[in-house]
Amino acid sequence: MIDINEIKKLIPHRYPFLLVDRIIETDRQKKIVGIKNVTANEEFFNGHFPDFPVMPGVLIIEGMAQVACVLSMIILGATSESVVYFMGIDKAKFRKPVVPGDQLRMELEILKQRGKIFCLAGKAYVGEDLVAEAELKAMLGSGK
Repeated sequence: MIDINEIKKLIPHRYPFLLVDRIIETDRQKKIVGIKNVTANEEFFNGHFPDFPVMPGVLIIEGMAQVACVLSMIILGATSESVVYFMGIDKAKFRKPVVPGDQLRMELEILKQRGKIFCLAGKAYVGEDLVAEAELKAMLGSGK
């Protein structure tokens, strides 16, 4: 398990854009599972939508990308100067809304890795319900 303090050491994201609270499972090679506790206090709910708060799909994808970022930093033994750049999204599908009170479980698995470039399959769940899925492409680079 990787807590929020360790996550913050691995990736540069911070409130209000840090969208993973904990890593609950990883084999440190190909798979990782992270969670995001979705609360009514999330800043994006002020405008999306005031009378029916729904987590924007793009932020679900971003949460999956951040979980993937943690895995790639672990695999490559990245330093504090390393940054993972999001390169692409394919096959994104949104199946059910995510609302305050939900716990979003994001599961990522590496499909292919070539050097510092990763292709991953991501699925997001609330309970047993698949709420979103996508294939992500990312590259480890230098932040400076």
